[in-house]
Amino acid sequence: MRKILVRLGLGGMAAVHLWWGLWAYATPAHFFAVFPGLGHHWTAAYPPYNQHLTADLGATFLTLAVLLAVPAVRYRRGLARLALAGSITFNALHLGFHTVHHGTLAGVDLAASLFTLVAGLGVPLALFLLAPPDRAAEDPAV
Repeated sequence: MRKILVRLGLGGMAAVHLWWGLWAYATPAHFFAVFPGLGHHWTAAYPPYNQHLTADLGATFLTLAVLLAVPAVRYRRGLARLALAGSITFNALHLGFHTVHHGTLAGVDLAASLFTLVAGLGVPLALFLLAPPDRAAEDPAV
């Protein structure tokens, strides 16, 4: 059961990073102006826009998507934990920056963005701790 949960988590994280990565890499100006969408503009709260840096962020998200997708498809604890460690590193540094720097965000948008960043760190941390060893991963009772 743990193996299924970890693989689903890895797959979900890979899908989100793929979506964000394709969006930021293919249309960096749109990503910068609109992210996360639904009338909120979190990335645009940190001007000025820079096409190169926004496209590089997209490339980073795409890289994380690949790293997370591999163990989601073919589970190996070492690969899963390595991919999750990369995600934890990125998300911890990202959260650390935004904890100190708020750009023009305030109120609900600031709280929602920080909550999202905390969750973005908590999910890979939980999956890292849940990742069963390879031998246990073969036992459906685990």
